[in-house]
Amino acid sequence: MPGISQTSEFSHITLTELHPTLGAELSGVYFSQPVAEDLFQEILAAITKYGVCVFRNTGLNYARHVAFAAQFGELDDVMPYLAGGRPRRLSHVRLFDVGNIDLDGGVFALGNVRREWKRGNSLFHVDSSFNPRRAGYSLLRAAELPPTGMGGETEFADSRTAVNESTSYMQDHLHTNDFIAAHSLWHSRKVASPSTFADVDPEDYPMSRHRLLQTHEASGRETLSGSLRGDVHRLFSNATQPRYALRVGWENTGDLMLWDNTSVMHQAVGGTFEGQYRRDMRRGD
Repeated sequence: MPGISQTSEFSHITLTELHPTLGAELSGVYFSQPVAEDLFQEILAAITKYGVCVFRNTGLNYARHVAFAAQFGELDDVMPYLAGGRPRRLSHVRLFDVGNIDLDGGVFALGNVRREWKRGNSLFHVDSSFNPRRAGYSLLRAAELPPTGMGGETEFADSRTAVNESTSYMQDHLHTNDFIAAHSLWHSRKVASPSTFADVDPEDYPMSRHRLLQTHEASGRETLSGSLRGDVHRLFSNATQPRYALRVGWENTGDLMLWDNTSVMHQAVGGTFEGQYRRDMRRGD
């Protein structure tokens, strides 16, 4: 059962396991100062084991958020994603604006096209799978939250355990065929908001291709590339069923969720806050 764990593997941090196979809440990390290398190595071991790590009330600002994210590797740049010179709300080019706030500071109206665009995040996915180089780790921080009890949680699915527990037939099927999955940003947007993107044909746009079945390098366990499409859709239906899923609530401004896109999928959860309250979220990949 999930519970508190502090083994010889971790001398600097204490973990509270959140689910039988994935997710842990970490304490003992103080972000008022740079994360020392020995402490970072324990965080790296924790994310390798659990796939999702939650840090509460970190006090991180933009600079410290970016600095911590950069310890995991080269960061993505927001600018190439702003097609046609679309203005951005945040001045920082290393953090993605994944909140519900318009350029004037107001909340997206329910019919706002940018809100409809972001609805693709409500499908299980891995970040930037539509790129040839998809995101490794994502670090999502709450800068402002709606009132408690109005939704807005983030849900994760354990790809590694789902593959391990799939039928021998399905595992043989995947190994024998070595499927290549096509990933399309437009496809997810159209599935999530079919009326808004009714005239969009995803096949008119470039798609990235990734092997469907992959080896998670850090743990050596098999995992999925994160595509939700194709002939093996039932495999993803299996991977996202409740026994492999973990829903984590946001409790405080400054909460941070770190996940490994190569071992888990995730989705944003809606709620009654939508159209009413600001939810300011910033992500570094």
